[in-house]
Amino acid sequence: MPETKPDPEIDALSYEEAREQLVLVVGKLEAGGASLEESLALWERGEALAKRCEEWLEGARKRLAAARDQPL
Repeated sequence: MPETKPDPEIDALSYEEAREQLVLVVGKLEAGGASLEESLALWERGEALAKRCEEWLEGARKRLAAARDQPL
């Protein structure tokens, strides 16, 4: 599967913004009615948004793990 190009717009989104946009993309895909080309574009955007959300969550996991390892 080819690598997707970095998208500065998506890279700048907060977790909440990326999640909200992902919900909208999924809703459009589930509603149907889009052409194949539009559906593919939505799918690709959804994948990029999901990746952004995962990056935020992984960062949060690492911060929590580091905080647990810190002596109080």
